[in-house]
Amino acid sequence: MADVSPFPSPKQDPGPAANRTVSPGDMDHIKTTAPRVRDPRLDFYRGIAMFIILVAHIPGNRWTGWIPARFGFSDATEIFVFCSGMASAIAFGGSYAKQGWALGSARVVFRCWQVFWAHIGLFFFVAMTMAALDTYGAFDKTYINSLNLQHFFNNPAPNLVGLFTLTYVPNYFDILPMYLVVLALMPLMMGVERIGVWAVALTSALIWLAANPYLIGLGPDGASLPAEPWSEREWFFNPFGWQLLFFTGFAFMKGWLPKPPVSALLGLAAAAFLILSAPFGSWKVFLWVDAANGDLGDMIRPWWKTTAQWREKTDFGLLRYAHFLALAYLGWLIAGTGGKRLIASGHSLGARVWARLLKIITKVGQQSLAVFVFSMALARLIGFALDQTERGIAITALANLAGFALIITCAYAAGWFKSHPWRAKR
Repeated sequence: MADVSPFPSPKQDPGPAANRTVSPGDMDHIKTTAPRVRDPRLDFYRGIAMFIILVAHIPGNRWTGWIPARFGFSDATEIFVFCSGMASAIAFGGSYAKQGWALGSARVVFRCWQVFWAHIGLFFFVAMTMAALDTYGAFDKTYINSLNLQHFFNNPAPNLVGLFTLTYVPNYFDILPMYLVVLALMPLMMGVERIGVWAVALTSALIWLAANPYLIGLGPDGASLPAEPWSEREWFFNPFGWQLLFFTGFAFMKGWLPKPPVSALLGLAAAAFLILSAPFGSWKVFLWVDAANGDLGDMIRPWWKTTAQWREKTDFGLLRYAHFLALAYLGWLIAGTGGKRLIASGHSLGARVWARLLKIITKVGQQSLAVFVFSMALARLIGFALDQTERGIAITALANLAGFALIITCAYAAGWFKSHPWRAKR
């Protein structure tokens, strides 16, 4: 399962820059003799994103009211995409440097092929599960319809073709296709990089602009991909927009972008932006502000419509980009150089507990595809289980915590299988 990952573990590339306590800008300048010391930051934040994604995908989950998406423009998806870009720089950057563009691109194509089948497998497993619930259970809810899969079951022939050609992409199954297309853009970017890093930035910006032509007054509708043959619905995650964030992470890890300065002033500015933008990006926060001060709420309300395109999720609006970069900068400051502030020091109970939590979270981040695919299937089953209850506070908490325990188990199981324990030890 781990070999399929579009979010590669740093272990997957034997390049000299992998998994060292270094800044992204130093990645291409490390000597092969440097000691290998795992930098916990990438896996830690990917792991955090995986827990949030599980919570977000459980139907009718009370806890979704407290995920990052309820307090600003960006959410766990941005963390996921950005970290995936960084991880891909580790996994594929070395191949391009050592083996050339053709073989490096061949490796990317192979990875895209693997991601494609991960997507197909996830779809059929979840569809089968929903069909089994409807076929063998006597429930008030139709679970096939809950995922809008009735079109697939009612008319499978054309929709099967659409599934395999990615012209039929149900909302619940849209993340892996988006990554597949973004990964497929990597050979283009690595080819353009021969001209100069500036050409990569320009290419990524132009692709993003094609998805967001409003920025230059060319209308609201830009480049996109069709999500279903019976309507005009587009992919929920437009890869032409989201590639900007992916390649930003890629550029930082490759050293194309310098590491940001450590600045208390910049940290305060980032924090201020996150706080002040919250009422404009979160309906939850806006209602709090409106209840506390109606006049202030009246001032903010018109800006919701004005900023709609700028905070758009499908095409990845600029406000989402700015919001995430501010959040990422604070996360970078908090973690410290090489993630040193994440590492527990001392022998107190708190230090031991944190050390254990860090180990667990980073393990989840390392096995991101296995955990992601498992969590998407698990979320539907947890939602089904909650449907059989009154969804009280205690039972909802138990369901979420049980989900956390299961994705942790999945991560450790995936790691165990990756270690090939059946091979003879030398």
